[in-house]
Amino acid sequence: MSTLFSRKPISELLHEGDRPNALKRELGAGDLIMLAIGAVIGAGIFSSIGTAAAGEILPDGVVVRYGAGPALVVSFILLGLVCGLAALCYAELASMIPQAGSAYAYSYATLGELIAWIIGWDLILEYAVGNVAVAVAWSGYFNSLLTGFGVNLPDWITHGYRSVLLSSDPAVSALMETAPRIAGIPILINVPAFAIVMLITWLLMRGVRESARANNIMVIVKLLVLGMFVIVGGMNIDTANYVPFAPNGWRGIHQGAAIVFFAYIGFDAISTAAEETKNPQRNMPIGILGGLAICTVIYVIVGAVATGLVPYQELKAADPLAKALQVAGLQTASWIVAFGAVVSLSAVLLVFQYGQPRIFFAMARDGLLPPWAAKVHGKYRTPYITTLVTGIAVAVGALFADENEIYDLTNIGTLSAFAIVCIGVLVLRYKDPDRPRPFRVPFVWPVCLIGAGACIYIMAGLPARAWERFGIWLLIGLALYFVYGFRHSTLRRGTPPVPTDHT
Repeated sequence: MSTLFSRKPISELLHEGDRPNALKRELGAGDLIMLAIGAVIGAGIFSSIGTAAAGEILPDGVVVRYGAGPALVVSFILLGLVCGLAALCYAELASMIPQAGSAYAYSYATLGELIAWIIGWDLILEYAVGNVAVAVAWSGYFNSLLTGFGVNLPDWITHGYRSVLLSSDPAVSALMETAPRIAGIPILINVPAFAIVMLITWLLMRGVRESARANNIMVIVKLLVLGMFVIVGGMNIDTANYVPFAPNGWRGIHQGAAIVFFAYIGFDAISTAAEETKNPQRNMPIGILGGLAICTVIYVIVGAVATGLVPYQELKAADPLAKALQVAGLQTASWIVAFGAVVSLSAVLLVFQYGQPRIFFAMARDGLLPPWAAKVHGKYRTPYITTLVTGIAVAVGALFADENEIYDLTNIGTLSAFAIVCIGVLVLRYKDPDRPRPFRVPFVWPVCLIGAGACIYIMAGLPARAWERFGIWLLIGLALYFVYGFRHSTLRRGTPPVPTDHT
């Protein structure tokens, strides 16, 4: 039993990143901050903000969660503080262990193999499953943009089966009867969501430098568009919309924070770039903490403007910011925001699709996944097989999925990973106190314990269905570990890491 918690030596983790066949170091601190903004400012602010403000009610009238209303800004501040504590812990570990595996690698070095596997399995919820929701949100804004130019795609190729099944909008629910059928089964697929994921996958297979350049361009566009939203929306705020400020009290703020947490999950994606970062001991903390701080300020400002522009109930839409401007009679600005959201969500897709293959890559290098997942392309030096497999899986999921039910599952998996990273910092301070730490968490005991506790508190705001699905997900992951990973672990067998060169 004790071998389940065998820890991987940090010296071995460090050596893996310096091998000739490791990933190529290309990124600086500026690239990391831009990646953070690219990952964090996306589906949360452009999509889930609507559900967080207005709440969620099922077609049968059952209230799944209460909305925060205009107090959404308090939800953002609460999450900024919680994620700030977790980010400090990430910064310490990322500067010590500049390896591609992110929280998976940190857990392997601090809490042992079984916990590392669980974290790696949880991170699939954050990156791959979360990207399904991002792709669906992208499709919603893309369709809004096309509509503004007089182009209307058939509804049955822009709505997935699950989104139609669970929709409370009568016009969307009617697609069950009006969509074309094959063998009596309605054809309801989200083709734009599928297409954008495959396009992003192709770009990522070309190399990290090319991907970073594309992300930098998209980040600039999204910041300009959000700036326009703040200026135009701020000039049309009706202060009456701020009353009542917290219609559902602290319960609404808490549950609103639990759903809009999706807006923050991207900051740890930066840690997956550690093995491709120049001078990671210096640049990783700057990228993680700097990116999170900038994004939190942007969120609070945008949330305040959105809830002042229209009654918060009007934000319940697939494209809440564009919808707010449209309701306020600002149609041209609404189209511009829809364009910015399309670009912004493309950046999120890129960064998340960048992160997931590198988690798989690190796990396969340790023998916990099949050897093909550890292969690196001979020319581009990217984990090309896992990039392609992840892209196909996400694209197929986006064809059918409903974004709202994915948000919960993604949030609970990510929050659990954050909590374990906070605990891991404390364990490593105890187990290996003399190891050099280029960045140190200040006031480590209160920061780590409060950070872990705060993550668990936010998790408690998620509905029961999220916990049930999370439990099932963990059981599936444990079964896979004992069927394959337990028997093939290079640490357990005492064998070198799985070769990563292209064959």
